[in-house]
Amino acid sequence: MARGVPSAQSVAFAELLLNSGLITREQLEFARAAKARTGSHIDEVLISLGMISTDELRSVMARAWGLPVVDLTTTSRDDQLIHRWSGQQMLAENWMPLRRDSDGVIRVATARVPDEARRAHIESVIGAPARFVVATSWDIRNLLLTVFHKAIADEAANELFRQNPKLSARQVFSRGQKIGFILIALVGVVSLVIWPVATVITVLTIVSVAFLASTIFKFLIAMRGARYDVVERVSREQVDALRDVDLPKYTVLVPVFREANIVPQLVSNLGNIDYPADKLEVLVLIEEEDHLTREAYLGSNPPPHFHLVTIPKGTPQTKPRACNVGLFLASGEFLVIYDAEDAPDADQLKKCIVAFRRGGAKTVCVQAALNFFNADENVLTRMFTLEYNYWFDYMLAGLDAADLPIPLGGTSNHFRTQALIELGGWDPYNVTEDADLGIRASAMGFRVGVINSTTMEEANTSIPNFIRQRSRWIKGYMQTSLVHARRPLALIREVGLRRFLSFVLLIAGTPVTFLAVIPLYVVTAFTIFIPTQWLEPFFPVWLLWITLLNFVIGSSVMVYLSMMGPYKRGTFDLILWSLLNPVYWILHSLASYKALWQLLFNPHYWEKTEHGLTHQTRDHAEQPPGVVAS
Repeated sequence: MARGVPSAQSVAFAELLLNSGLITREQLEFARAAKARTGSHIDEVLISLGMISTDELRSVMARAWGLPVVDLTTTSRDDQLIHRWSGQQMLAENWMPLRRDSDGVIRVATARVPDEARRAHIESVIGAPARFVVATSWDIRNLLLTVFHKAIADEAANELFRQNPKLSARQVFSRGQKIGFILIALVGVVSLVIWPVATVITVLTIVSVAFLASTIFKFLIAMRGARYDVVERVSREQVDALRDVDLPKYTVLVPVFREANIVPQLVSNLGNIDYPADKLEVLVLIEEEDHLTREAYLGSNPPPHFHLVTIPKGTPQTKPRACNVGLFLASGEFLVIYDAEDAPDADQLKKCIVAFRRGGAKTVCVQAALNFFNADENVLTRMFTLEYNYWFDYMLAGLDAADLPIPLGGTSNHFRTQALIELGGWDPYNVTEDADLGIRASAMGFRVGVINSTTMEEANTSIPNFIRQRSRWIKGYMQTSLVHARRPLALIREVGLRRFLSFVLLIAGTPVTFLAVIPLYVVTAFTIFIPTQWLEPFFPVWLLWITLLNFVIGSSVMVYLSMMGPYKRGTFDLILWSLLNPVYWILHSLASYKALWQLLFNPHYWEKTEHGLTHQTRDHAEQPPGVVAS
């Protein structure tokens, strides 16, 4: 049948809606135009446009199919019977057995018309006659979460570990790593006792060289990223050329936890996305015990294409575990992660479609840039903004241009859903699951790119909140380094020596750099303010000068990179604040020592970042343009 020509079933369904008085002829014509434009079913269009409610849809489906409606939240069911068959199959095919009636017939909820072919298929699966009742797709999905909650919670937490334990951070240190670190510690203690001077000199030299190598690497990559100018890589013309009917279904995952104060903002921000509503599936992921956030969400009048997903109780209670549950339910060909406070560019999803089509099947993910609407609230938000400007506008662009592994940000990551499943989803035991996923993608031969689109966020306004957030990020970099250090030769074979060295300098080098900041600053202060003869013999003059030179070069490089950021975004008032970058790095160093402590004694604890602390709103600042693209 030609596209846009109504089927007999859709015509009968539409006439039933008209005769029931649920919609007007004008609304029907509007919905048919949307159907022709998007290629969706008429019932999906009506729901997504808010023309009928879910209850009304159930009623019309029941009348059209001559079947009774069932309330899956209250009807009796046999969970043992349901567990006999695959939850994945039920999810994919939109049906679910409920119980066996007294006559031996199995009662089955269906969200699609049970024609002869569908009836024959389902009865062949369950091995018994079926008695159908009507439910919607999301009725079935929510019941599936309830019935299979233990299995889903376990799979979300442990599937990657079961598939490939070497790629999971569930085990912090491998046996070989434990033995290696113990030997290094013993050698260090013995050397310090027997050769104290040589040991101190050796350690300071290694730390200084590692600090300088990581800093210079970031500088060189950022300089390569600086070759991109402000010209958009995905143009407005390319976005406008997209037809709604050709767009694929898109799933948006929004994990929220104890964020009742910003849920209304979430609904408003994501409601502004420019994408056909009947092809957009927004899954708001709320933990089972988070009653306040759930109540706030339900009271915020979310659009029909927003769906509440209750995350079953389980450990570890982390954002990636919640996202894995969302991935289990996602029906979109593409998928994106947003945080509760995010406000993405309206056309971001469409730009990503262009980037994915241009990048080919090997492009598994594109990362949008992040920026802050409260950049000028205080000194910390200014420094945070300068750091993000440099990272997203120069560093990621340089990594993309050099075809090096890209550590993803925690939000605005757009994926091919099937490829994400092939990667094993997110590692719930890694507290920077995004960075780890970027490395795994590179190891499997996939490509991660960046896109010229921006998502506005809330910058940290509080130093304690900043330390909590940054310590989690640094701990995650440590976890990711340990995970992939278990198999260095295999990783070199998979990604090549050049990409492996990039991983070492960026992912492993970043925590080392931050850990080295305070010791190097102290030694530098000794060099400047304390007579050198007092430092002999532990700190020979040549080492002190190297340390001082390292401090000057490293600090100057990072100040310079921070100064570069405002040029692409036009925020020139932030340039002089870059001079405070050495002080800003002290906060990173404090966070790194907290991260190291937690890595040893509480490795999987998710340090919660509080949102909604700002006194500013998104309307306070103009949204800057994105600058880099896939």
